[in-house]
Parts: sequence; structure tokens; C-alpha cells
Amino acid sequence: MKVDLGVQQAVFPMPVLMVAAYDENEKVNVMNVAWGQICGMDKIYLCISKGKKTLSNILKSKAFTVSLADVEHMDVADFYGISSGNTMDDKFERTGYTAVKSDKVHAPIIEEFPLAIECEFLEELDTGNIHGVVGKIVNVKAEESVLDENGKVDVLKLNAIMFDNLRSGYYTVGEKAGQAFDIGKKWL
Repeated sequence: MKVDLGVQQAVFPMPVLMVAAYDENEKVNVMNVAWGQICGMDKIYLCISKGKKTLSNILKSKAFTVSLADVEHMDVADFYGISSGNTMDDKFERTGYTAVKSDKVHAPIIEEFPLAIECEFLEELDTGNIHGVVGKIVNVKAEESVLDENGKVDVLKLNAIMFDNLRSGYYTVGEKAGQAFDIGKKWL
């Protein structure tokens, strides 16, 4: 029997996305975004509240990168989420992480995270109920260590973390449960 729980953020899993952009002085800013998702074959949507330093940088630079946080770098990913570039001038530098300039867009790639999505800014959405940015994916870079024998990203090797809104925890992907676009064919 189901029990009423009231209004909750009951969608799981949420990706743990590291969103990076340059400010007007080419300084790196990174934030942790849990509310983001692919929204087309070559587009990504990120819910970012007004007033965030990274949002301001994206709107100015017209580009950003999105990295998937992994278990190995979970502590820094969490730090990027609980600290603010508006109040902490050395937020990125404090971690000792390394950024390199993307060769595809005007945005930094954080070297320590194993997968980076390079994006051009397309539009800002502000409906009154939702606020964020849409980016066009122009390239994805991944460490060879997270690729399978066919050159595809292996989610188990990537060891990406997911955020649980219900209990504020980070989790990893477990074993494969079924083959998408196949397991349901018995009802076709």
C-alpha cells in the first residue's frame, strides 16, 4: 500500500554535473548542478537560479562545459555545490584542480573529471516557474580509461555519482538491469 508523503523532489537519479565557465577576466568558475538533463540529440538543459556566478559567466562568455562528477572526485564536486563564486573569490583555485581551455568552445575543461561536454550557449529560459540555460553540445571528451572496447563510454568505468534528493546522498550506478529499446518488445 502506498503512503502519502506530500510534496517532495521524488525523482531519482539526478546527475551530478560540474558546470564550468570563464568570467570576463578568463577566471574559471565551477558549480554543481543536479537539475540538468539532455533535452535533444545535441542539446542540454541546466536549471540554474538567477544570481549564480556561473550563470552570469555563461551569459557573458556564451559557452560552458559540463563534466560528470565521479566517486574519486566526489568531495570536490560537493564543495563546488556548497560554496558560492559570488562570495568566495578563490573557489576553483582552492581545490587545486586543473582547467584547460576547450579547443571547441570558449570554456574551461576540468581535467580531473573523466568526461566533459563542450557546449555553446543557445538560450536562457525564464518562464516564472523555471529558470536555466540550454546549450548546444558541440563535442564530448572522455578519458580513455572510461571507454569500452568499442570506444563508447562505459558507465561502470566512469563511476559517475548521482544525487538522491530524498535523502541528500550520492550514489553510483549498479549492475545493468536490462537492455533499453529491447526488453519491452514483447508487447509490440
